[in-house]
Amino acid sequence: MPGLLRSLAIVLRLRGRVVSPQALMAGLTGSRVTPQACLRAARKVGLTGRIAYRPQLENIPGLVLPCILLLTNDRSCVLTALDNDMAEVIFPETAGTSQLVPLDALREEYSGYALFAAVEAAPDHRADRLSISHGKRWFWDVLRYYAPIYRHVALASVVINLIAVGSPLFVMNVYDRVVPNNAMETLWVLAVGIFIIYLFNFLLSALRTHFVDVAGRNADIVLSSSLVEKVLSMRMDAKPESTGALVNNLREFEQLREFFSSSSLLACIDLPFLVIFLLLIVFIGGPLVFLPLGAMPLLIGLGLTLQHRSRRSAEAGYRQNMQKNALLVEIVNGLETLKACMAESRMQKLWESVVGLSAKSSSEARKYNNLAVTLSMLITQVVTVACIVWGVYRIADGQMTMGALIGVNILVGRTMAPLLQMASLLTRIQNSHVALKALDLLMTLPSENQAEKTCMDFGMLRPSFSMESVSFAYPHQERLALSNVSLRIEPGEHVGVIGPMGSGKSTLGKLLIGLYQPKEGAVKFGDVDIRQIPSTDLRGRVGVLPQDVVLFYGSIRDNIALGDPTINDHLVLRAAALAGVADFLRNNPAGFAAQVGEQGKALSGGQRQAVALARALVRDPEVLILDEPTSNMDTDSELLLQKRLQTVMGGRTVVLITHRLSMLRIVDRLIVMEDGQIKLDGPRDKVLQRLRERSRQSAAAAGRSASPQPTERG
Repeated sequence: MPGLLRSLAIVLRLRGRVVSPQALMAGLTGSRVTPQACLRAARKVGLTGRIAYRPQLENIPGLVLPCILLLTNDRSCVLTALDNDMAEVIFPETAGTSQLVPLDALREEYSGYALFAAVEAAPDHRADRLSISHGKRWFWDVLRYYAPIYRHVALASVVINLIAVGSPLFVMNVYDRVVPNNAMETLWVLAVGIFIIYLFNFLLSALRTHFVDVAGRNADIVLSSSLVEKVLSMRMDAKPESTGALVNNLREFEQLREFFSSSSLLACIDLPFLVIFLLLIVFIGGPLVFLPLGAMPLLIGLGLTLQHRSRRSAEAGYRQNMQKNALLVEIVNGLETLKACMAESRMQKLWESVVGLSAKSSSEARKYNNLAVTLSMLITQVVTVACIVWGVYRIADGQMTMGALIGVNILVGRTMAPLLQMASLLTRIQNSHVALKALDLLMTLPSENQAEKTCMDFGMLRPSFSMESVSFAYPHQERLALSNVSLRIEPGEHVGVIGPMGSGKSTLGKLLIGLYQPKEGAVKFGDVDIRQIPSTDLRGRVGVLPQDVVLFYGSIRDNIALGDPTINDHLVLRAAALAGVADFLRNNPAGFAAQVGEQGKALSGGQRQAVALARALVRDPEVLILDEPTSNMDTDSELLLQKRLQTVMGGRTVVLITHRLSMLRIVDRLIVMEDGQIKLDGPRDKVLQRLRERSRQSAAAAGRSASPQPTERG
């Protein structure tokens, strides 16, 4: 464990927030433990901080202590007090024990940089009723954070729209004053002035676009990071049933990002400035202002009417896109099976039916959008022609000049331009609203690591498990996978679990590590309900080999060190040797840099299982839960693995779930499960003897029932 993370854990403890180094390690997003990466990990548990250059130790005020001093050679310590020529510090290597060191000796190792941290104040549960749910805040809080940038955009928009009145005024003065009087000097003065205005308008428009792009890009990074963080931390029982539907929900974020970083946002900002152009039309053209004023409610009403009609199409299209993505994920993941079963045509038919429904909804939505755009253009053209006709009559009556008519026509075009986008703008707002509703539902799903769990250090708990009358059913399933299960596994005990398919063996292992919560009863680790223990603390002490092995794109080393990219190479080599990974890498030129492909497709089933087993062993855990560790191995590989496991099982709690009786020689206790219940539990040899007796009794009963019965002769 890196010393800087342990130093952060010490500071948190001194600040009244107990967080284990394992929980901080889970918050790291890179392969290097830098001070910046540690600060980001600490923010997830309520710690705010900054790194500052403080070359003089004696100038660090006591009010900011404790703080972390960054030492040379990537070391650190926690400074708790300064007293004349002595400093009270805690080195992470000393398990939290403070000691006095001379200030001069500390200066020699001090790098000049210190990390100052404080725990964020948070309201307690009494404020819950007045608080806004996280599902509503995740989006708007980020936009509010970038509000200063959007204020700059609004200020630039004010100036740009004020500058826009220069063009009609320039045209009006040229036609009304320059042309009749042949005033060439005035023409050049006006031309130079309007050129300067246009240049200034270009610079402001480019700056405004840059601000929108910066705010949109930064908000995109923060919001997408929040979404993925939510997916990674959600409870398994809250996970949507369809992976494709979940992916579709995440893709809906593109709708929001496109709206808040595109011309749609600028069109919304420009709408209030229509008042400026309308007032100028009144000043120049008088009653001609009634033409754009009359068109405004028509365009807005048209947009609202068609937007209301397209809402059902948008929601139906959203649901059908979810189904389409779910089917696509199934097809891609099961491509080998589809080919082997010759089911390509069936999936092709399903895909075409789903795409047909989706295309129908999309076509209907586009129909309303295109109709709105076409009608908006028609209304705009009618207003322009009516303005010219009415203006000619006013010129004939001597109420307007030709320059004024041209200027008014330009202003009417500028007024109608944002209104012309009203229909498509309302459609985009509707799509963004649907996307935001879907993402809000995702963000309100319960997470594993709740803040109230980080109030105790559970690192000293004994590695024992117990279940007390546990019943459990998977989400969306009525049948109980476990029914009234009670057991206790002591520290250092080696327990085997066997049973037929669907008996609940794998489910038992999943509940032991807190992947799912029991419907009834309690699962305990070290006599503490695991719902009280942060999942990072629990799983940091348990090595797990799941039944369904999943590898991720990258190298073999990346997959072995998946949970801790900073782990030492000698631990990776040790785990690889124990799991048998080193055996099949011996003749591979790429070694541990060999790529596993997507989902480990570049490896055989046995090789994938060996890599997953090495991943379970790499952190030298106190507890091992192995679910079918040799299901894809041959007999020789299984025997070799048994010998290697026996060398590391001493002193560890081991739960071995298997259907191979040959693997039971490495366990001392045996549990037999049937129909989600424990049928037998005891010493291995006694349980096996009882199973053999039951098998003989069943065979004898089957033989008696199958023997021919004597018939009577008449």
